[in-house]
Amino acid sequence: MKNLFQLETERLRLRELSIVDASFILQLMNAPNWLQYIGDRNIKTKSDAANYISKKIISSYRSNGFGLYLIQLKDTNKPIGICGLIQRDGLDTPDIGFAILPIYEGKGFITEAAKTIIKYAKDNLQLKIIYAITTEVNEASIQVLQNIGMQFSKKILLPKEKKTFMLFTKLLIEQAY
Repeated sequence: MKNLFQLETERLRLRELSIVDASFILQLMNAPNWLQYIGDRNIKTKSDAANYISKKIISSYRSNGFGLYLIQLKDTNKPIGICGLIQRDGLDTPDIGFAILPIYEGKGFITEAAKTIIKYAKDNLQLKIIYAITTEVNEASIQVLQNIGMQFSKKILLPKEKKTFMLFTKLLIEQAY
């Protein structure tokens, strides 16, 4: 088996998702916070989740060289969320995305994972800027974005979306003047 992408923090391990994570993705994508803030992706069975992982997440690793990664507690390997980079239609640079099971909210896990993804984006992917999007009502995500040094830029409407999003940006390289 090939070595999969993996990052570690003090408390967490981030690794590529695979089909074996379908049960967790099914649970995460049907959690109340996912449904409220991200939206129903119509993932209702383990098979739906496996197809989503294959068609959306694994295909992003192959075509973009990055994607969303599983967040696991380092000491138990228990999956608690996802965090990573997404190349969205309507954005000219990747944005950071994340989600966590409600029981693990408010413990700093997403901030810890997101800081590691930003460092990876800068050091390994050589990105100059990174985006993030969220809705105005998602106060927890806004707080995480501020905690990782992102600044509100403007409101945007993405292709195929009915609602506007807040666009946050973070410059990853120092500009020479």
